[in-house]
Amino acid sequence: MLPLKRRKVSSANSGASASHSRDEACKFPQVVLYLLERKMGTSRRSFLTELGRGKGFRVDENFTESVTHVISEKNSSDEVRRWLSSRGHHATPVHLLDVSWFTESLSEGRPVDILSSHRLTDEQPQLESGGEQMATFSLPVYACQRRTGLNHHNEVFTDALSLLAENAELCQDEGRALAFRRAAAALKALPEPVTDVRRLRGCPCLGQRSLAVIQDILENGTSQEAESTRRCERYRAMKLLTGIFGVGAKTADLWFREGVRNLPQLRRSGRILNRAQRAGVAHYDDLMRGVTRAEAHAVVQIAREAAVAELPGAQLTLAGGFRRGKPSGHDVDLLITHPQEGLEEGLIPKMVARLEAQDFLLYHKSSKKSNSGSSGASSMDGFERCLCIFKLPEPDDGGLWRAIRVDLTVVPAGQSAFALLGWTGSKLFERELRRWASREKNMSLSSHALYDNRQGEYLEAATEEEIFAHLSLEYVPPTERNA
Repeated sequence: MLPLKRRKVSSANSGASASHSRDEACKFPQVVLYLLERKMGTSRRSFLTELGRGKGFRVDENFTESVTHVISEKNSSDEVRRWLSSRGHHATPVHLLDVSWFTESLSEGRPVDILSSHRLTDEQPQLESGGEQMATFSLPVYACQRRTGLNHHNEVFTDALSLLAENAELCQDEGRALAFRRAAAALKALPEPVTDVRRLRGCPCLGQRSLAVIQDILENGTSQEAESTRRCERYRAMKLLTGIFGVGAKTADLWFREGVRNLPQLRRSGRILNRAQRAGVAHYDDLMRGVTRAEAHAVVQIAREAAVAELPGAQLTLAGGFRRGKPSGHDVDLLITHPQEGLEEGLIPKMVARLEAQDFLLYHKSSKKSNSGSSGASSMDGFERCLCIFKLPEPDDGGLWRAIRVDLTVVPAGQSAFALLGWTGSKLFERELRRWASREKNMSLSSHALYDNRQGEYLEAATEEEIFAHLSLEYVPPTERNA
């Protein structure tokens, strides 16, 4: 065992060695970061610090005059300056930034351009009225309380926010993606165009990041952050790769980090693809092309004939975006049931065999019925399902056809109202329904059932209207659920 003095020296040398190692690994010496612990928390700050250093960023433990970027979470610029001043740091760093800049930089593997939405602002500067009284918009908090049609007045804002939400999803930042989705949903429900950000005072789901995007568009006609994202190589590559059937964000991110940016590069990479991914690559152009309503109804007719042939009396319903009134979509969602509960069990393999014999299937993967989600406590369902790629003949025949993604789901009659509600969407509308059920009614809603946690019992419903009534909500028809 080393004497105490020797151990201290060794420890000091070790610390110096570690510091030297970090300096050697630093890829961006001109950028010196300091992560503010206030509101971020010790563990998250430690995690982000190590993550940043692993990506080649210099992240200092203590604030010094050499710091160029202060990164904080849920703080205004005034709060950061006051915090620094209270600790004797009166020099203002070059940049006071929201943590979103840091997480985007980590995703890119380099310091990204600083946009106005990344900079910390004074507390709610966009909503200062300067003494002027202005009528403001009023909306219910939950999207499931609002009626949202396909057409609305604020497309220029919602397009930008939706793009940023999509990019956040591709970066696997679910929290930021959800914030942008909720902001876009609120704007879709407004009765008129937004012409002044001050009118959004008190409007639910509009955080400072979303308000900054709206303000940028009002002032400049476009969102710099959205346009920068649209041009970003990683966003474009990830959007293309996740568009491949069978490829999720994690797989796409792995391929991107290995240098894959497009289909030709993927084909040349020699990577072994699974069966779904091979089908996705083979039929990529068709699957990325929108499915028209006429094509969706053609699929319904083919699937209905197969279902009825195997189970007389079987009933099919077109769900998803088409039920919400959309003229086109990226796939076809079909719910299949039978009035006599129990007869529907085992229908999927019989339908698949018939459709294959008729040369209608290019790919399929079936899953058996499970108990997952049947308790009403989960948003996931355990129905008997089949994910397919249909080979749909062109109307003029002549041997021409196109590939279309189709989801077949078999539902017991007693659960059909819940399944229809869950599979109609939109995704955010359904999420808000479950949130309302949980937070406001102490109930658990899924595509299988509605469970009252206080009474300890399931609530029966034969129609969607009855489910809304159980939740004490005004019924919203499918065509107005486009949150």
